Amino acid sequence: MKKLSLLLVSLWYVLALLISFRVTESVGDINNIWFKILIAHIIATIVIYIGSVINKNSSLYDPFWSLAPFPIIIFLCSISDINNLSTLNKALISAPIIFWSIRLTRNWIISWDGFSHEDFRYIELKKGNKIKLELINFTGIHLIPTLQVNLSLLPLYFLFNSYELSSLNYSLIFASIFTTLAVIIETIADEQMRLFRKDAKNDGVTMNRGLWKYSRHPNYFGEVMFWVGLYLMAFLSINTPVWLILSPISMLILFIFISCPLMDNRSLKKRRDYKNYMANTSQLFIWFPKI
Repeated sequence: MKKLSLLLVSLWYVLALLISFRVTESVGDINNIWFKILIAHIIATIVIYIGSVINKNSSLYDPFWSLAPFPIIIFLCSISDINNLSTLNKALISAPIIFWSIRLTRNWIISWDGFSHEDFRYIELKKGNKIKLELINFTGIHLIPTLQVNLSLLPLYFLFNSYELSSLNYSLIFASIFTTLAVIIETIADEQMRLFRKDAKNDGVTMNRGLWKYSRHPNYFGEVMFWVGLYLMAFLSINTPVWLILSPISMLILFIFISCPLMDNRSLKKRRDYKNYMANTSQLFIWFPKI
């Protein structure tokens, strides 16, 4: 069942890529490269939404978060030669993103049980009459996360359109390492949780070991730091507009006020010791527990 589900997901994503590419090519010349990427991003989201409705499972959208940046980074690399962006600088920008994309997609494949399973957050959001349900399904579960990722990827537009990165840039090296370390933190946190859940004795018990001793959501902390890292690449190495700080801030707000509270509320219902853990452990940032 899972293999068949993964095959169907793959087919939908290939279809989304092909249709988004075809549509953006057919609309004529678009002067702004990022606007072209945004259109393709939204078209692909609509295709995946249609697939979610047909398969009656919005978890079809889950890998979109990690897969969509992959063709975007390939496209930007292919057009950056006109700005004399060096091969080394391309690699410094692209490598952490590809690493993050592969890691997060792999994590989703391991944890997803197939179309027999749908993310509990989607189930909670999709309550009400049919019109309200589909409105939330399209906007809240599909379109808004796509726009969030697109905004958070915006530093790449300035990096790949810069004439300032024709030679080795040490600030970019630092930011690239920072971004890679953020992905490593995510990976360690996820693997620690995976091992913890494998032990049946831990059912109903809160994970408070390793990185989870210092943060209730260290995987989310790594995720936020990844997006901060993309901003740092642009901020530290080239001239960028002040408003670009909205890219990482918007992602930080998403996790602090939406993702973390949703997971906390779920854990409070499932784990008898979570209330005490919650009172003594940092929500997102890795920090020493109160006791």
